[in-house]
Amino acid sequence: MPDLELERLYRAKGYTYVCGVDEAGRGPLAGPVCAAAVVFPDEVDIEGINDSKKLSEKKREALYDVIKEKALAWGIAFASVEEIEEYNILEATYMAMNRAVEQLGNKVDFALVDGNRVPKGIKVDCETVVKGDGKSLSIAAASILAKVTRDRLLLEYDEKYPQYGFAKHKGYGTKEHTEAIKAFGPCEIHRLSFLKNLL
Repeated sequence: MPDLELERLYRAKGYTYVCGVDEAGRGPLAGPVCAAAVVFPDEVDIEGINDSKKLSEKKREALYDVIKEKALAWGIAFASVEEIEEYNILEATYMAMNRAVEQLGNKVDFALVDGNRVPKGIKVDCETVVKGDGKSLSIAAASILAKVTRDRLLLEYDEKYPQYGFAKHKGYGTKEHTEAIKAFGPCEIHRLSFLKNLL
């Protein structure tokens, strides 16, 4: 289970505010990519935080408000479908991560970033953590905020484009989704560069 050991390690090295950063939505065929950044106080007790992929939707939703309430600071940001298409998904993910970190303002001086790539252009010192959402409490919390925020947006898109089933698959390339794209063609939130093999 994730804990605050890494955050404490970097605070012991002289940093004051250590945030965890993660994203949701790199793989889907539709919708923006979302990133979040979370700074926890040195002692925080929230039952059940884990990698968002290991939690049920109900559990993620329950933790969402608790994380926001108990965090010293948090930020959530998107990179749009247009940015994904113009720059590519990796660059767009960096944009979303940097925007989330920038929302923390002076409440952050170090970032623990899930994965193995430092976001290009990040304005604070940082360290990458492979499978960080299973190790760092603040990264795990960021993964939950990003996932819940993006899922809620896809529910809104589902009302606008009910023929694609976004409420069910959240834009990922399920059989149902790919068949809907073939039947109806893509809509404005589809990532056309991700659909080359379908169209």
